[in-house]
Amino acid sequence: MRLGLMLGYAGRKLELPIDLVQAADQLGYYAVWTAEAYGSDAVTPLAWLGALTQNIHLGTAIMQMPGRSPANAAMTAMSLNQLS
Repeated sequence: MRLGLMLGYAGRKLELPIDLVQAADQLGYYAVWTAEAYGSDAVTPLAWLGALTQNIHLGTAIMQMPGRSPANAAMTAMSLNQLS
């Protein structure tokens, strides 16, 4: 069984539980997931989390496709893959 961590965030200030994500990474969790919410996209937090973790996979639970073209979504995914 693979375990994952879904991060929820909303509000005026984006605050991610870095300690929780790093603990999940050290405990062998398979993935951490983000989603788009009012005022924040799903990918930028993953880039930050990728820089602060070692092994955990990164994923987006929700990316609003009407807000970006297929080419833009593909370039975003490729950039995240290269940075992580």
